[in-house]
Amino acid sequence: MTLATEVKKLTESKPFYAAAGVGDYAIEKLRELPVQLEKLQARRGELRLSAKDLPVMARDYASKAEVYAKDLPERAKGYAGVVGSRATEIYEEFASRGRQAVSRVSGEAALELEELSESAEPAVAEPVVKPAAKPAAKKTANRTPKAGG
Repeated sequence: MTLATEVKKLTESKPFYAAAGVGDYAIEKLRELPVQLEKLQARRGELRLSAKDLPVMARDYASKAEVYAKDLPERAKGYAGVVGSRATEIYEEFASRGRQAVSRVSGEAALELEELSESAEPAVAEPVVKPAAKPAAKKTANRTPKAGG
């Protein structure tokens, strides 16, 4: 198979679009990062006060953890089925998002190529208008001296 055939086959596959969707999602979240960082920096003082309460909170959570640990095997079985179906849903969502992202990017690339090709087209030459002929100047005989004479 040719390289073009392999590339076309790859770009028409759901895993390709799912990977593109994951990348698009990651970019979206990375763009949100500066705002999240600002929010955390604004809450710095509040977090310091909460840190003082951590030992008391840890004891409360430890007692609750014992109750959850007893129910964990039964809950794990229930979660296994949910996780499998949710993973399929997420995969489908990323594939759909990837199709949209690839379509958007390829559309933008097509527009850029079109603009580039339009700017690269040679200009159409205007017909050249010849100036009117000037009256002929008087010709002078071109005399060459004769040898010896």
